[in-house]
Amino acid sequence: MKKLAFVDRNICAACGVCMKTCRRLAISIYRGCFAIVDEEKCVGCGVCAKACPAGCISIKERGEG
Repeated sequence: MKKLAFVDRNICAACGVCMKTCRRLAISIYRGCFAIVDEEKCVGCGVCAKACPAGCISIKERGEG
């Protein structure tokens, strides 16, 4: 099963670090509030999760949510 990045919106500070590090351009900041992941583009590589200063991104199996 493929992996996907998940953002905990309650912790995300919308700093944009994840968006800047994502090589697939799969992350955007929604209305300046939190990061959202484009499931079509995300490959679950984990680069964003490692870069996130708030630690609010986790990599899970798709559908595990």
